Amino acid sequence: MTQQPRVSPGPADGVTLLAVANGVSRVSWTSQLQARGFEAASVAVRERVQLALGDLKQSRVEALVDPDDPTAARIATWAGLHREGVMRGGLEVSGERVDRVVYARVAGDAPIHDGQGFRSLLNSFLPRKRAIAQLLVRSSDERVLLCRLTYKQDWDLPGGVVEVGESPRLAVGREVEEEIGLDLPVGPLLLTDWLPPWSGWDDAVCLVFDGGVHDPSLLDAVVKQPREIRAVEFCSSDEVRERGADFTARRIEAALQNAVGGGGPSYTESGRRLEQR
Repeated sequence: MTQQPRVSPGPADGVTLLAVANGVSRVSWTSQLQARGFEAASVAVRERVQLALGDLKQSRVEALVDPDDPTAARIATWAGLHREGVMRGGLEVSGERVDRVVYARVAGDAPIHDGQGFRSLLNSFLPRKRAIAQLLVRSSDERVLLCRLTYKQDWDLPGGVVEVGESPRLAVGREVEEEIGLDLPVGPLLLTDWLPPWSGWDDAVCLVFDGGVHDPSLLDAVVKQPREIRAVEFCSSDEVRERGADFTARRIEAALQNAVGGGGPSYTESGRRLEQR
């Protein structure tokens, strides 16, 4: 790989551009430049990025940042590079494969000083929370519709992950129809439940909507998605506690309380109301 020309050659520069593919350059900077502070470093890096995308006609400039180096991440961001994700084991350092966070800017990105460009930059690195939407469907004999999933032993409410840009209310209707073949009206929100990190999952927010009260014969219309659903049943309160994880049972009990009592939506963490913690 050949090294691209510098803006101002010399050891005081501290920023390097290196060609890594056709039209793609990788920018890096020295620890000495970083020690001068993120403002001075980000200006130097931003100038080099602008040179690459302008005079050097590059289509993309990227930086690989140590995930344990917040100052380097800040420099990359203030230089106008969007956070794209983590490249696991993507770099070899001292004979060991290490993770690196990929930041990049492409020729078509809106200017940073433009409102859209600045919002897009912020959007690339601000935290994102996974959302799950579920439907509380009750039978006329006071049982709750539960699904036994193929990828875990315990039972849960029907529903699933909200897609990017999708309304949680529309998501739960879509998931219920896809997983068990039921086109049910989605009522008001009953519960917002925060789920802490667990067993390899990041934390998430679960939104439980009211699926209404139905005759038990509703089960006759169920069409299971075999890759995800093993069984679908209306379950009593005791069966909910027996078949579901403890936090699932708490969430269902909290949602039921709101549905039956009519007190409106509430907030819980792992199914527990804040006054119970």
